[in-house]
Amino acid sequence: QVQLVESGGGLVQAGGSLRLSCAPSGRTFSNYVMGWFRQAPGKEREFVARITWSGSSVYYQDSVKGRFTISKDNAKNTVYLQMDSLKPEDTAVYFCAVSTRFGDTYYYSRPGAYDYWGQGTQVTVSS
Repeated sequence: QVQLVESGGGLVQAGGSLRLSCAPSGRTFSNYVMGWFRQAPGKEREFVARITWSGSSVYYQDSVKGRFTISKDNAKNTVYLQMDSLKPEDTAVYFCAVSTRFGDTYYYSRPGAYDYWGQGTQVTVSS
């Protein structure tokens, strides 16, 4: 059974930073894409960032470009989302997800492209 274990959420003031971590277990993946999504109350789940297995390709939602950085530590089999200059509008539950499918950049921006999901971690940014 595949599990994605997320950690690192919390409460931070606007302008602060948090680092989220996601480590898949229960199965060895190859050639997959790892994505981060978020969902605020009353809103649909939205794409934040994604990274390929090799780490050679990353892609971000426009609103987080220059503030968030997605990275991968293959030795630890862990993906990180470094979030800097946080804003109140970044408040949401953040989910990591794994896609074992093939598609283009825009394909991986859709929740339906992902096969496995974490339980989510709350990020709250106060003003």
